[in-house]
Amino acid sequence: MYDILIVGAGPAGLTAAIYARRAGKTVLVLEKDTFGGQVTFSPKLENYPGFQEISGNELAQRMLEQALALGADIDMDTVTGVCGGDVKTVIGESGSYEARCVIIAAGARHRRLHLPNEEALIGNGISFCAVCDGAFYQGQHVAVIGGGNTALQEIALLSEVCSRVTVVQNLAALTGEEKMVRSLEAKSNIDYLYQTVVTGYEGENALTALRLLNTETNETSRLAVDGAFLAIGTAPDNGAFADVAELDAAGYVVAGESGETKTPGVFVAGDCRTKTYRQVATAISDGAAAALNACRYLDRI
Repeated sequence: MYDILIVGAGPAGLTAAIYARRAGKTVLVLEKDTFGGQVTFSPKLENYPGFQEISGNELAQRMLEQALALGADIDMDTVTGVCGGDVKTVIGESGSYEARCVIIAAGARHRRLHLPNEEALIGNGISFCAVCDGAFYQGQHVAVIGGGNTALQEIALLSEVCSRVTVVQNLAALTGEEKMVRSLEAKSNIDYLYQTVVTGYEGENALTALRLLNTETNETSRLAVDGAFLAIGTAPDNGAFADVAELDAAGYVVAGESGETKTPGVFVAGDCRTKTYRQVATAISDGAAAALNACRYLDRI
C-alpha cells in the first residue's frame, strides 16, 4: 500500500514524486516506456531555468536520480485501468497496485507521420518544438508540416530566426486562426505547399530532404531542408483512466491547475491534462501542484 501512486515518469511525474517524498509520503512511480518522457527527444534545452544548455536526456536523468535518492520506488509497467474508492487499485499488465491517492502524469505524444527512419531522425533534423529547437536553425531553411493553430505558432517563431520556412499542408488552405494566417502570409520568407504530403525522409545520420506528393496532381518532388518540424498535434493515451477522470473530445483529462479530477484522491499533471501550453516548465509546475494537493488530501482523510 502506497500513499501516492504516480502513473508516468516524465517531468510532471518525477516532480510529483520529489515533492511527495519530501512531504514524507510513500511513493510508487510506474512508467510504461521511457523515463523522462518526451523531453528525452530534445538533444538540447536552452529554455529551462537554471541551465543555459542541457540535453533532455541529462535533465530527465537528474530528475530520476533525485526522486530515487529521496526514496521513491520506480518500476516499469503499463497501466490499463484504475478503480476508485478510499483505496485506489491501479491495474497494470504486470500486476495490480494499491494506493490511497493516484496522480495521472501519463503525458502526450507528438503525432508522427510513421514513415521509415522517422524515429532515428528525431533530434537529428526532425523536431516538434520551435521554442525548444528553433534557435539551432538560425539562418537556415526548415519545413513545418501542418497547418492548424499549433503549426501557425511554430511557423511564426521559426520565421523570425530562419532564412526560409516552407509550410507543407495536406489541405488546400491553412486551418488556424484567420488573423494569424494573414500575419504569416505577409512575411516574405515563408512559402506554402498546399495539398501536399510528406512521403519520406532523406538522410542517414541527419535529415537532408523531404520527399513530397501533391495529392491533387500526383506529382512527386524533393525538398532539400536543414530541418523539419512536425506540427500535427499531440495525442494523449488516457483511455485507462476514463473511469476515474473526465476526458474531453481529444482524450485529455479535464482538470485545472489544481490537478483535481472528478474522483476524490485522483489528480492529474502534465501534458495529459487540458491546458494551453505543453512545455517542460509547465509540466513541472503541474507535478508540484498535483503532489501538494494530493498530500493535502491525504492529510485530511
